[in-house]
Order: sequence, then structure tokens, then C-alpha cells
Amino acid sequence: MPAKPKWAQLADHIRARIESGEWAPGDKLPSTAQLKEEHGVSQTVVRQAILVLQTQGLVEGVHGVGVFVAERAEN
Repeated sequence: MPAKPKWAQLADHIRARIESGEWAPGDKLPSTAQLKEEHGVSQTVVRQAILVLQTQGLVEGVHGVGVFVAERAEN
């Protein structure tokens, strides 16, 4: 089985931190530069991971401000 792409690994890591409650709704995620340095990946990898998480409704970007953990609707 091939290894997961780096963007998928990073998305999984961020998702796990959100689901564990380490990052709560409304919390700002680290910047692209911080995530790049922390995980040793390119800006493209970080952007792809964030895009996937946005599509899943876990995070939302605010242009010029940052990326935040999305509010979750109660089921």
C-alpha cells in the first residue's frame, strides 16, 4: 500500500488536533509558514491540506486574517 501524500498526512494531523479538542471552534490555526516549518513540508502541501479541511467543513479561512476552526453544528 503506498504511503499517504504529505498533504493528507498533514490534514489528518490537523483534524486529529481539532477532534481531540486541542483546537476548539474559533481557534486560529498556525500560519502557513509555521505549519511548513513544523512539519517540514512545502507551502503547496499546507495549502492542499487546508483546502481539504475547508471542504470537509472543519476549518474556514478569513481572507487576510487566517484559518480558523469552524463552529460545528450540534447533531
